[in-house]
Amino acid sequence: VTQWLDIWFESNKRKWKLGTITQREIIIRLNIKPYIGHFKLQKLDRLTYQKSLINTLEKKYEPSSIRLIHSIFLIAINAAVEDEIIPRNKFKGVSLPSTRKKEAELSVLTSDQLSIMLTYTKANEDETYYSILLLLSYTGMRKGEALGLQWKDIDFETQTISIMRNRTRYGTGSTKTKNSERKIKVGKNVIDQLSRYQKVIKEKLLSFGKKLEDEDYVFHSLESMIPMPLTTLHKGFKRIIQRAGLKECTLHSLRHSHATILMNDGVPVRAIAERLGNTPEMIYTTYGHVLREMEDRIIDTFDRAIEIGAKNGANL
Repeated sequence: VTQWLDIWFESNKRKWKLGTITQREIIIRLNIKPYIGHFKLQKLDRLTYQKSLINTLEKKYEPSSIRLIHSIFLIAINAAVEDEIIPRNKFKGVSLPSTRKKEAELSVLTSDQLSIMLTYTKANEDETYYSILLLLSYTGMRKGEALGLQWKDIDFETQTISIMRNRTRYGTGSTKTKNSERKIKVGKNVIDQLSRYQKVIKEKLLSFGKKLEDEDYVFHSLESMIPMPLTTLHKGFKRIIQRAGLKECTLHSLRHSHATILMNDGVPVRAIAERLGNTPEMIYTTYGHVLREMEDRIIDTFDRAIEIGAKNGANL
């Protein structure tokens, strides 16, 4: 298995984006080879694969990560079938952990809790943390999209932000889907904070003997002036949530919170989908419980209106 993975990787890496190369190299080296690399490719069967890889990974990783690892292995195996190394792909249909979350378990912060989090961050953290958490809270942007922003993407005149790329621990690449490429409007509080933050970054860069460029990433670690790593942002957010006395949640919770607040305020699903870079179908799937609660409120409101009208009519 190890030998084939090396051949497949070296033969195909020139076709892939840098982020894909990095991601697949890490997954092959750390998540596949240590567990099944020693097996002969032709003799590795589905049961052994299930027990030695999938079941072992379940003890260490989230279901989405396991599915990613499995999908990369399947791509390599499909290539082996095409090259007639093995006759067929025996690993389709293995039992994988479910990624389906109960809708009610989506971690969401209320508008009051978001305010507490942002107030704490502004008072106790540096400008980078406050600026990026304000942006995520007020736009529902994905964390990778925010980390991938460059100064040229922000139009201070029109108060718009163009989302064109995604930056992860594996590198920078295109957005998650074609729908994810979008231009969104932001409020005065967000654009004013980004303007203040830009001044902070300019001053910091000058102290390093550099100047701000349009292609520079927006969010930097202020001590080292390197683009803020995703791991640093994750750790910082966890610290902020704990110290602000809020319930445990993740950065992605800010996206869920943004969507939920908009829905509860009656914003149309299509408008929310366009703002988040999703399809309306995805919004219905992810936030179905919120929409059902809204339907119940609509019915109650209509029923009360009819009852009031009937009483008024009876009094005429």
